Amino acid sequence: MAASVACAFFFDAEPAGEPGKHALDACALCAKRLARDSDVFMYRGDTPFCSEECRHEQMHLDAVCARQAARRLQRFSAETESQSHRGQRQSRKVSKRPWI
Repeated sequence: MAASVACAFFFDAEPAGEPGKHALDACALCAKRLARDSDVFMYRGDTPFCSEECRHEQMHLDAVCARQAARRLQRFSAETESQSHRGQRQSRKVSKRPWI
């Protein structure tokens, strides 16, 4: 009895701001309709998938995106640091000029 109540809670709940749209109607990756009597594979707490393969594919995509974001951040940090060093060198040169 408790399991059916829990299932009803997840399948019948409507997300805030999206009336008429159920939270666990379809796989988040392939959009395959999720049946009430089939397994639902969850990822990150509230994202449903129809199979372990779809869930693992999403996990792989998230890992690739995270690596790309880390590389972009690293490049941005390196560029910002090199620009700040150039600015410091230029300001030193300007401050050492004799005034006429």
